Amino acid sequence: MKNQELRKYLYQGLTALMVAAAAIAVVFAFLKIQVLRAVWKQILDILMPIIIGAVLAYLLTPLYNRCVGSFLPHFAKWFRSEQRGRSFAKAAATILCMSATIAVVTGLVAIMLPQLIRSVEGIVATFSTNTENFSRWLQKTLQDNPNVEETVLGYYNLILNNIESWMNSEKIKSFLTESIMPNVQNVLTGVSAGVLYILIWLKNILIGLIAAIYLLNMKYTLCGQAKKLIYSIFKVGQANWILNETRFIDKMFGGFIIGKLLDSLIIGILCFVGMQLMKMPYALLISVVIGVTNIIPFFGPFIGAVPTAFLVVLVSPMKCLYFLLFIFLLQQFDGNILGPKILGEYTGISSFWVLFSILVFGGLFGFIGMIIAVPTFAVLYDLLHQWSTVKLKERQLSTQTADYMELKYIDENNRTFIKK
Repeated sequence: MKNQELRKYLYQGLTALMVAAAAIAVVFAFLKIQVLRAVWKQILDILMPIIIGAVLAYLLTPLYNRCVGSFLPHFAKWFRSEQRGRSFAKAAATILCMSATIAVVTGLVAIMLPQLIRSVEGIVATFSTNTENFSRWLQKTLQDNPNVEETVLGYYNLILNNIESWMNSEKIKSFLTESIMPNVQNVLTGVSAGVLYILIWLKNILIGLIAAIYLLNMKYTLCGQAKKLIYSIFKVGQANWILNETRFIDKMFGGFIIGKLLDSLIIGILCFVGMQLMKMPYALLISVVIGVTNIIPFFGPFIGAVPTAFLVVLVSPMKCLYFLLFIFLLQQFDGNILGPKILGEYTGISSFWVLFSILVFGGLFGFIGMIIAVPTFAVLYDLLHQWSTVKLKERQLSTQTADYMELKYIDENNRTFIKK
């Protein structure tokens, strides 16, 4: 009896100590948030090559597994040894995956970069003509509303005058003599920092490719070591649950991210084909923007359509109207047909929670947060659902959400649901 009371008090004391330690840690984190951010950024900078390699290896894993499965029977037959055949199959799969990655990236850059440069040069060269045409269109459209016309054209001309005055040769000369020359050392320092930043990223990508090769060939060993460690720390039932949740996370993230990349590629191609058929300006540049921003769920179409519509409206306001209608139809096709077909039911969360997760994770982690928001929230949602289901079963209560929709209270004696 005394031992049970002692254990009870010891358990309560340890619980109170852990709660106090957690509270102190939270307060310290808020007080030292800038220091923690700096430390976190430094850790990310150090591990960036490994992170790049891990992401690349994760994306290439389906192709790698399929290649190994296809090559293994042939190599095992040739070398009359499954172990040697597996080694050569893994090597051949690695070479094929890396070659395909480099070929795709190089091909996209070689095809798209010249077109993008020409599009930007065209925007600069035709800027004055397009602004004049747009000004005349505004005057013609608003001629029946003199007050509105005066206000709109006033702001429009003010913006153009500021741009043209800055681009004036005298202004540029003054800017160079008064701003750039006295601070030439700072300018050179900034240029050097930019060049160094590019070199660091190139170094990270190169090391990331090497890390991806190692991770692809070590993934079975690493998975085995991780499972061994999990079973050594947790009970068998708990370890089984952790592995099942890990598989669920892999299915959620792998299916969603790879599917979303494929979906965005198809949307970018369809956008380019449609704009070419409608003879829209800057077709490739706009299609690239639409395809890249489409990776972001929910907000992607709006983020991509706003700046690209501005480019089109300067060329032709009517074409801009057609362009917006085309983008709207394209996104409806993506959201209702193509997206569900490719992604399937990976997330299983409502549109409100999609919006909520993107806002929260985008605010915390920026662009990357917006991309991983939906699968991350889906995993957290699933964990919360499992926890609540277990607790309800312990209390011998219903686990069906419909039973609680019009619930007033639950009778404590017989667990009866009293409706409104």
